[in-house]
Amino acid sequence: MASLSKNIFRIAIMACLVSIALTGCKASGHDSPSTTQPPLTSTAASAPPQAADEAPPPEKTGGFDGKRAFAHVAKQVSFGPRPSGSQAIMQLQDYLQSELKSYGCTVETDAFTADTPVGRLPMKNILIKIPGEKPGVILLATHYDTLLKENFVGADDGGSSTAVMLELARLLCPQHGKYAVWIAFFDGEEAMKQWSDTDGRYGSREMAARLSISGDIKKIRAFLLADIVGGRKAQFLRESSSTPALVDLLWNTAAKLGYSSIFRNDATSAEDDHDSFLKRGVPAVDVIGDFVNNGYWHTPQDALDKISAKTLNAYWL
Repeated sequence: MASLSKNIFRIAIMACLVSIALTGCKASGHDSPSTTQPPLTSTAASAPPQAADEAPPPEKTGGFDGKRAFAHVAKQVSFGPRPSGSQAIMQLQDYLQSELKSYGCTVETDAFTADTPVGRLPMKNILIKIPGEKPGVILLATHYDTLLKENFVGADDGGSSTAVMLELARLLCPQHGKYAVWIAFFDGEEAMKQWSDTDGRYGSREMAARLSISGDIKKIRAFLLADIVGGRKAQFLRESSSTPALVDLLWNTAAKLGYSSIFRNDATSAEDDHDSFLKRGVPAVDVIGDFVNNGYWHTPQDALDKISAKTLNAYWL
């Protein structure tokens, strides 16, 4: 897993770029992040992952810190269930913005209201923009809300991908790459009652619509969505609605590096936030764990004990 931890983030970025050379987005050379890392504002910063799931130190992974990512998951879980419109998700929004600003990120927010089957709810998308030298944007994304279900804290479903994007933001915000990288944190991915075209994906639908109106959606060369990426035994399947070229590039590169045991060639289908961008012509890939077979998807068992710092670390770097 040590060599894996040095390469997989590059695979994920390559899958987004297709033929674009994102050489300025590596944690190396003059664009290296500062060795002085802002402290976690999380009270869970000291929450240790279980020994068997220890992540390698950041100096061996290009800077990505699996323990920090694990602490971000622990912090989110400490707020309890975080469905859209809840007091807990508002606490999380404050936490996300505080963390991102502490990394030097330029933070934009879009507070909006959404008509849902349980009433009109306040929601908020959070977006950071890391400038680049050339036209074109690579958009990375996660959702940070949890399913509206009693005792559901969404450690993996919502928590893990949000933690990964926070850690990527910490590494990327100090840099100035060849191409711009945006990182979006969507509210309202989960359905409030029954998944449908109108119940669920509230945040990504809102952002895709706004970017279409502004014309900025034309700048997005590729969209990479992460979801359910922190499980101890995570497996990643080819998501069938994603742009084939992006899926093929990611999986083929993983296979060449010997990681087929993680990136399996089996197919899965996931209705997710990438759909909002696919429908508007943006090439997109949903990198999502095998939620159908993980044994805890959308149950109260999706708790911190399901998360591995090693998985958070190893998959992305």
